[in-house]
Amino acid sequence: MSIKAAVVLGTRPEAIKLAPVILAMQRDQVFSCRLIATGQHREMLDEVLRLFDLHPDYDLHVMRPDQSLFDVTSRVLLGLQPILEREAPQVVLVQGDTTSAFAGALAAFYLRIPVAHVEAGLRTADKYRPFPEEINRRMISLLADWHFAPTEWAQNNLLREGISSERVFVTGNTIVDALFEILQRPSPPLPEPIARLTGRERLVLVTAHRRENWGEPLRRICRALRALVDAFQDVVILFAVHLHPRVQRVVHEELEGIPRIFLLGPVPYEVFVHILARSVLILTDSGGIQEEACSLGKPALVLREVTERPEGVEAGILHLVGTKSEHIVAEASRLLRNVQADQRTAWRPSPYGDGHAAERILRILRERL
Repeated sequence: MSIKAAVVLGTRPEAIKLAPVILAMQRDQVFSCRLIATGQHREMLDEVLRLFDLHPDYDLHVMRPDQSLFDVTSRVLLGLQPILEREAPQVVLVQGDTTSAFAGALAAFYLRIPVAHVEAGLRTADKYRPFPEEINRRMISLLADWHFAPTEWAQNNLLREGISSERVFVTGNTIVDALFEILQRPSPPLPEPIARLTGRERLVLVTAHRRENWGEPLRRICRALRALVDAFQDVVILFAVHLHPRVQRVVHEELEGIPRIFLLGPVPYEVFVHILARSVLILTDSGGIQEEACSLGKPALVLREVTERPEGVEAGILHLVGTKSEHIVAEASRLLRNVQADQRTAWRPSPYGDGHAAERILRILRERL
C-alpha cells in the first residue's frame, strides 16, 4: 500500500530541515511524496533545493518585494487549495513556525487532511517573541494530528497544552540529519575573506535577522561587534547579512569598511556549515543555528531576550544575552578570553538528536497511516 504525502515548505530553514524527511520518503517504497514550494523566500530556498537535489512538484511563487504577512498568508492559502484538492494526500507535512507552515496546516485542515508537524512544541511563552513564529507554531499545534517534537522539553510543552500523548513523539531534530549529511561531503571553496585567513586568527560568525531585532536592536549588535574587534586583535568577524532591506541597510551603515569585519550576503548552506565548523564563537538570533551550534559543540551567544531552545542553554553551549551592546561584549569577551571554552563545550552531546530523526518520523507515519 502506498502512502501519499504532501510536504509544504517556503523558506531556507524549512527546506534544510525537511530535506532529510523528503529524501527518506523518496527512498522508501511505501511513500509517494508531492513537494509543494510556496516560494516565501525565493533565492535562499532555491539554493537549498539544489543542494539536496529536490524538485518541487508545485511552486506557488508567492514572494513579492516588501511583502507583508497578510500577503504571504493569503497567497499561500489560496494557492494550496486547488493543489491539495487535486492531489488528495493522506497527510500534509509542515515544519516549524513559518507563515508557509501555518498556512499549509490551515489549508490541510480546511480540506480535512491530517497534518504532521515536524519540530513541534517549541515555545517562548511570549506571543511577540519571536514574531510571528511563536503564534504560528501554537496555531499549528491546534491543527496538527501528529506532533514530532525534537526534545522531551518540547514534548512536555505539548502535553501541558492538553495534546494527547498518543499523538506526540520525540524524534530529535531533523537539522542534525541535514548537518551531518553535509559535513560528510568534501568541503566546498570558502568565501575569499575566510580563504585568506592564515589560521592564527579566531573566526567569529554572526547572523541577525529577526523582526524584533530590526532597527535599534540591530544597531546595538553592530556596535558590540565593533567593540569586539577593537578589544581582540586576533578576532575576525564574518557577518552573513540577511537579504531583507531593513537588515542590509543597518548593517552596512554601521559596519561597512571596519577592519576585520567582513559582510557577506547569505552563503550557500554547505559553505555555511563549514564556516560554522571553523568558528570559535557564534552570535545569532536564528533558531536553526542555535541547534547547529550545539551539534558542533560551538559556544553561541543568542541575540534574543528569550529562546524556545532552552536545552542548549542548559547544556552550557548557548548563552542568552539579548541585544544590549554591553551584555554582548561582556559575554563574548569572557568566552574569547577563556582559551578552553571550545574544549568545555565540544565534548557535550547535542540535546537535539543523533541524526536519525527523519527515520523515526517515517516509521511513525507508516504505523499511523
